[in-house]
Amino acid sequence: MKSWKVLIAPSVCAMLAGLAAPALADVSIEDIVNDATTTNDVVTSGLGTQGQRYSPLKTINADNVAQLVPAWAMSLGGEKMRGQQAQALVKDGVLYVTGSYSRMWAVDVKTGRELWQYDHRLPEGILPCCDVVNRGAALINDKVIFGTLDAKLVALNQKTGKVVWTKEIDDYKGGYSYTAAPLIVPSKAHGPIVVTGVSGGEFGIVGRVEARKVDDGELVWSRPTIEGHVGTLNGKPSTMTGKQGETWPGDLWKTGGGATWLGGTYDPETNLIFVGAGNPAPWNSHMRPGDNKWSCSRIAIDPETGNIKWGYQTTPNDGWDYDGVNEVVSFDLNGTKAVATADRNGFFYVLGREDGKFISATPFVEQISWAKEIGKDGRPVFDPANRPGDPKKAADGKKGSSIFAVPSFLGGKNQQPMAYSPDTKLFYVPANEWGMDLHNEPVTYKKGAAYLGAGFTIKPIFEDHIGALKAVDPATGKIVWTYKNRAPLWGGVLTTGSNLVFFGTPEGELKALDATDGKQLWSFNTGSGIVAPPITWEQDGEQYVSVLSGWGGAVPLWGGEVAKTVANLNQGGMLWTFKLPKKLAEAK
Repeated sequence: MKSWKVLIAPSVCAMLAGLAAPALADVSIEDIVNDATTTNDVVTSGLGTQGQRYSPLKTINADNVAQLVPAWAMSLGGEKMRGQQAQALVKDGVLYVTGSYSRMWAVDVKTGRELWQYDHRLPEGILPCCDVVNRGAALINDKVIFGTLDAKLVALNQKTGKVVWTKEIDDYKGGYSYTAAPLIVPSKAHGPIVVTGVSGGEFGIVGRVEARKVDDGELVWSRPTIEGHVGTLNGKPSTMTGKQGETWPGDLWKTGGGATWLGGTYDPETNLIFVGAGNPAPWNSHMRPGDNKWSCSRIAIDPETGNIKWGYQTTPNDGWDYDGVNEVVSFDLNGTKAVATADRNGFFYVLGREDGKFISATPFVEQISWAKEIGKDGRPVFDPANRPGDPKKAADGKKGSSIFAVPSFLGGKNQQPMAYSPDTKLFYVPANEWGMDLHNEPVTYKKGAAYLGAGFTIKPIFEDHIGALKAVDPATGKIVWTYKNRAPLWGGVLTTGSNLVFFGTPEGELKALDATDGKQLWSFNTGSGIVAPPITWEQDGEQYVSVLSGWGGAVPLWGGEVAKTVANLNQGGMLWTFKLPKKLAEAK
């Protein structure tokens, strides 16, 4: 089992570049709700609150994408060149991007010139499980808001980078941290609210979703993701999540995990927030017989009250660390309001958006071993031979029988977001084909210590590839095409109205494929692995594409034998922005 290390960042201060910035207008809640249909900005994580990561822009297309060239590149600088996973935001000619070690920049889109930089002062002893990453920020009014590795939420002034307010999410010494991009959601009672989750499931924390007022960070409501815990509304206890003791034995629900570490999406049509809850704690499933709700689940939340409207559990009694946090993307399926999610457990799920009703589940990776299938009732049909053995039944009581499980605990898909095109009606899923040797061990909860009860080694299952970008038809579950990549895919996907798909690889390549058949049309080497999602927008008649480059994240830390295959990849920290040469763009 991997040893744990404390990651420490030096204390730094906010720094202004002292240069004039472009004129900035406030970002309204209407701007946010309409982000998917506007092309001159990107004001949400996901290019729209529904998370489709689709842009209707067509200037860059199959005929000219091969001519795409860098407009500028900016270094994130310093010695903090690792794990750059953030999606950038763009408004009024300014690009906002977060970086590793809880940093943020504002950049002039035309020149790549830094307008301001904010470096969060991190204490010693932070406990991030999966590198010092940050996945992005949120824009609202005159603020840009992001979370930090010491479990704080920070609001900065968009123009200056100065701190407006800071709120503590929870105690970092207990294993809490925060890495997701916050979500801005409209509320009739409270105005725009900023919705966040928590990281730290490997430390026995209890997952939850929270909403705060954007003006001052005051808490509006809190919703725990593990049954038996009581939420809050307007500073008072509200409703209990589930029924205490219903699917959890003894007191294990008190340290039950279910971290909401990847954030959420919002659907204006149903007025629901969709959030995924992570693995139950500890990993040793023999200690907690039962479904262990609502770990490994997707839940729909009322933005006014924080109450759960529906829940769907993808891996009941999880024994493989198949977090259920992966993004929930709203789309229309033959007239039905639906959502789709590509689970870490290797199955691609389609659910009813309004009620969470199970519609379908099909494999999107090969050789899945933990379950034989997903039944008509939406529950997995487990293969008992592929659950790691109970340590109590071992001769020495210290190590249960080992199994080889597919996918590995890093998942058929992990944090890297997929995209959906309403034109092709396909999802583009950055998947990985790998498995793991896995066994269970005894474990006791201790605050701030790893709470696993498992040992593991990840291994590839194919000689020629691990990563596989897959075009999935949600109506049939059919894999329409597959683009194979030797190293694991750990960056997100973007698709456009010109039927292009953009994504990055750990080898450093930003690629453009034909969305209909997966044919590669363009590639550019950024010098370090890409583990972030690209964006696109239009300014002054030109279409831009931007992506962060900087290898890191969970794969080199947790990847076992797979980590050895990517050990030669260089770390980095560069923000790359591309466009067509001016004459070519005008001749489109």
